[in-house]
Amino acid sequence: MNQAITPTRKEVLLFLENEVEQSGRQFLADPETCWQPADMLPTSNSDDFFSAVKEIQEQAENLSYDLLAVLVGDTITEEALPTYETWLGALEGVRDRQQGAWMKWIRAWTAEENRHGDALNRYLYLSGRIDMRSFEASTQYLISDGFNLDIDHDPYRTFTYTSFQELATNISHRRVATLAKKSGNAILAKLCATIAADEAKHASAYIHYIKRIFELDTNEMMLAFEDMMRKKIVMPAQALRELGGITNTFSNFSDAAQRLGVYTAFDYVDILKKLIQEYDIANLKQLKETGERARDYIMKLPDRMHRLAERIKTPETELKFSWIIS
Repeated sequence: MNQAITPTRKEVLLFLENEVEQSGRQFLADPETCWQPADMLPTSNSDDFFSAVKEIQEQAENLSYDLLAVLVGDTITEEALPTYETWLGALEGVRDRQQGAWMKWIRAWTAEENRHGDALNRYLYLSGRIDMRSFEASTQYLISDGFNLDIDHDPYRTFTYTSFQELATNISHRRVATLAKKSGNAILAKLCATIAADEAKHASAYIHYIKRIFELDTNEMMLAFEDMMRKKIVMPAQALRELGGITNTFSNFSDAAQRLGVYTAFDYVDILKKLIQEYDIANLKQLKETGERARDYIMKLPDRMHRLAERIKTPETELKFSWIIS
């Protein structure tokens, strides 16, 4: 479905600028007081650095192969942050206002997200379980390959994507934290739970912005939501690959996440249901005929996707990754 950018979208984003300027205080943390990776992990100038690293490595021995694979995949996804900032900065209504409120939000969001990759990268380095060169090469590949959502720089469809994606990353990090805690890895559990809390806050921000757009441009936002769900929300690490020409990495990573219950097809359905409820899709007013058809499609979609999820068969065998030292 080709939805060309209309002047209305720019007008809506401009109208919301004052609100976005204020919302940063609600949805983003103050760098003066928020957590930093150095608060979570030992620093090399501390007197107990070597004993702290030993503790991390002893705990990391209890992490399963699949859990390590998911943790690395999640880390690489976070480390590809330059791709996401570039993509958001190119949106219509944003790219021509580099000092506007939306661009300030994107920079502040990026700065806050940047701590996630830094902290997880540092944990993997200290854990002693990861081939860092292989991991780093996969990160470089993912950034250089980029990703294309085929959304024509449309902010409506983009914020639909980010709303969904932030909820998905919250689930993934939160469940990795739970599994890490069960394996006796308190350090990793605390780190991932803290990151998950950030992701939940960011999801709330994008959901809030979408709600406001629904109020201001109901039919166009409904069409954008439908279009994104027809395309399906692909994960930002879809192009994940490893050294040596290994290109089925994302599929293997997804299988590991599914086996562990970290992120499953049922979670995808649950996120869709949550967004339908948050946006109050069932009760939207002022929809045109096109919007009504889009709403009908969206309201029926969760049941259809749930039936598909029930038929998914996940391989039981752990597949090997170049990142992990056995």
